[in-house]
Amino acid sequence: MHQKLLLLACSAIICEHAFCWGFYAHKEINHHAVFLLPPAMMVFYKPHIDFLTEHAVDPDKRRYMVTAEGPRHYIDLNRYGVYPFNALPRAWYSAVEKYGEDTLMAHGIVPWWIHIMLQRLTKAFSEKNYPAILKLSTEIGHYIADAHVPLHAHSNYNGQQTGQQGIHGFWESRIPELLAKNEFDYFIGKAQYLANPQQFMWQRVLESAAAADTVLSAEKKLTQQFSPDLKYAFEERNGMVIRQYASGFTIAYNERLQGMVERRMRQSIFAVASFWYTAWSNAGQPELQPPANIGFSETDKKDFEALDRIWKTAEAMGRTCGN
Repeated sequence: MHQKLLLLACSAIICEHAFCWGFYAHKEINHHAVFLLPPAMMVFYKPHIDFLTEHAVDPDKRRYMVTAEGPRHYIDLNRYGVYPFNALPRAWYSAVEKYGEDTLMAHGIVPWWIHIMLQRLTKAFSEKNYPAILKLSTEIGHYIADAHVPLHAHSNYNGQQTGQQGIHGFWESRIPELLAKNEFDYFIGKAQYLANPQQFMWQRVLESAAAADTVLSAEKKLTQQFSPDLKYAFEERNGMVIRQYASGFTIAYNERLQGMVERRMRQSIFAVASFWYTAWSNAGQPELQPPANIGFSETDKKDFEALDRIWKTAEAMGRTCGN
């Protein structure tokens, strides 16, 4: 018996990389966003849905290669006063003038980075650069989804300030992986044109910031009702036995949050599709007639290979969702 427990304990300390929204949720968000598009876009996006799904996690993998990648995934709004954080200018150059670029980078730049990605995607549509459209659609989807995570808008992003380490992955990975497939509703509607995408995204980031305290306080209160042996359990994941939040505790937490994770996933899916649609519309709604096989450049192919190789062995540069 003691030997079995020792083996379980050893298995539990095997570290897995922590990813924002988790691999599963990011892939689900990009995948379902495709079905919100109008037919004129669906004719291109649907045949390439596997690429959009599988590469949804590329920006997280890039954290293991590029130092500047981390801040693109979050913004610590509580560093700029109190809600609605009016001390922080929404325009990038005004924010730089007030706080300095180093400060902004230290506390995250996700809403501004999404705007840059939108401009790049619009340009790719204008040029009918199909490989770029695919890559940029996939990656802007990732950043938009991250902006919908409450702990991506708060400096206590993994409960490290309140003794709640691990809550980040709990909220954005464990809950979707356990419940999304059978319990979440992805019937959302259709993408909409965003007349002011910057304002739209800032509103979504503010919503995330407003929900962060609930994410933290709900877990702390629920923990008081569960003994450690009921809060955590040894379960198999990806062929390994690991210690993670128990199913019962996860379900109870999701209920206490009143479906917040499902709501934010649904909102992420709608936002991703709407940003794709907005970029295409701003480019003049070009007719999308790609070749049968979209050929990525040798540089792109090498980048894809490097992402898959390096994230498995390297240390992340800067903040990840798990530290």
